Amino acid sequence: MRPKLVFTGPTVSHADALKVVDAVCLPPAVQGSIVSAVQRFDPSAILVIDGGFQAEPAVRHKEILWALSRGIHVVGAASMGALRAAELFPHMQGVGLIYRWYRRFAFAPDDAVAVLHGPAEVNFAQLTHALIDLRRTLRAACRRGVISPEQQARLGRAAQAVNFRERTLARMVRDAYDVEKLCRELGAAFVQQKKQDALLALELLREQAFEKAHPLPELQLTSAFSKDMDDAGLAL
Repeated sequence: MRPKLVFTGPTVSHADALKVVDAVCLPPAVQGSIVSAVQRFDPSAILVIDGGFQAEPAVRHKEILWALSRGIHVVGAASMGALRAAELFPHMQGVGLIYRWYRRFAFAPDDAVAVLHGPAEVNFAQLTHALIDLRRTLRAACRRGVISPEQQARLGRAAQAVNFRERTLARMVRDAYDVEKLCRELGAAFVQQKKQDALLALELLREQAFEKAHPLPELQLTSAFSKDMDDAGLAL
């Protein structure tokens, strides 16, 4: 039986992903990851949750289209997967609120899902909070009466002003108010939207609830794409 592949790390750990679906879990996808994984595993489906973009180039749109052209279901959610699925609509299937947000707002910032995380040796442990999770947290806290609409707006501006490498709930509160009590209250109301979307996508992968594949135009293997793959040591 052909395996299912999941590219994940800081959003959902490999151990937690395997509790939901029987799959091969791989590190966050970067340029060449899709091609390499298809050649190695010959998968029936691929779920992209997390992706890297700092130390290595981000996963290419072209390699996702290449996998789709081979009849492989490719689904994206939560983080880099949601971003690529929105950009490749209607060919790549997207799942979750964050995917729908990127579909609705074409110029939404990429760094809204970016986080700083550790290496594989520490299971890609998340070190900062995603802007999308902080925004969802502020919205939930406002609805519960923990903060006022004015505080929601002020905290939101503070979160957006911080680079994703330093963006945490504590930093957001400190920059806006320097109030430890508010930080504790928001921590209790914290919304992990990325993780919620990722778990939803993992359940979809388990049930193979794929949308009908949209016909692809003829795939042109450009010289630039071929060079990228050659540089990565991958022959197409």
